[in-house]
Amino acid sequence: MLLSFVIPAFNEEESLTRLYREISQNVGTYDFEVIFVDDGSTDTTFDVMKQLAANHSQVKVIRFRGNFGKSAGLNIGFSHASGDVIFTMDADLQDDPREIPHFLEKLEEGYDLVTGWKKKRHDPINKILPSKIYNAVTSASFGLKLHDYNCGFKAYSREVMQELDIYGEMHRYVPALAHARGFRIAEIPVHHRKREFGKSKFGTERFLRGFLDLITVKLVTSYLHSPLYLFGRIGATSTLLGIITGLYLTILKFGFGVPLSNRPLLFLSVLLVMVGLQIFSIGLLGELIVNQNRRQTRGTRISIREKINLGKEISHEEA
Repeated sequence: MLLSFVIPAFNEEESLTRLYREISQNVGTYDFEVIFVDDGSTDTTFDVMKQLAANHSQVKVIRFRGNFGKSAGLNIGFSHASGDVIFTMDADLQDDPREIPHFLEKLEEGYDLVTGWKKKRHDPINKILPSKIYNAVTSASFGLKLHDYNCGFKAYSREVMQELDIYGEMHRYVPALAHARGFRIAEIPVHHRKREFGKSKFGTERFLRGFLDLITVKLVTSYLHSPLYLFGRIGATSTLLGIITGLYLTILKFGFGVPLSNRPLLFLSVLLVMVGLQIFSIGLLGELIVNQNRRQTRGTRISIREKINLGKEISHEEA
């Protein structure tokens, strides 16, 4: 079995040599490759990577022309990974490679994706508190209880990576995406080390991106094949509120003689009905598009775990 380690790095010149050494010491008898992605570093990070690649055939290096972010680094690393199991780790040495055997043991129990849980974090409170809120909201949104969705230390079976279309910032939500496709997810506590070199590369803007990504993944996992369930509910609620408001104003007008010419509530009632009908129409258009795509692909793509005693190979496109 081949293990692939995908490690994006930005200005981590002091940690890479030690990180590679610790990985090589903890993979046991498995063959492995380490794919370093230099995300536009301005120090000697690339030179260190290049030296490691010259000395060790297991090391592969990808260098970006600029700083495109961790997501881009992971995505390009995934596309070049050849392993049966794919690990992701941060380059700052806070992820402890001694945990690698524990991930592999959990995968051998039949799980498809194992994610780390930094049970005891060595981070400032301004990172820990928002992370707790983020994890609680994400767990409630997807019905998959995890303590640490955003832990960068994860192990994926190759099947997971092949079946999921990961783009943008969606690497944070791979457990949720995999769970929606029927893959088995596990979480294990991992040792989280203090940062020894450099400083964190993530700012407060990641929380806004994370919220927007949460909405995207919720749409993809819950409403991709039934958009009317989402837009229909919103549209029907808005329309109903508009109608109720309109009935209230009608009773005031004809029952009590209250004039409506100076009532902003009348305009709100009309607006709610119009917006509700428009949103409902968007849901109907979405259903037409989904139905047309289903006809073209002959059904919805279902993730099949295995097949037994089938005379011929059947497509995974099942009705």
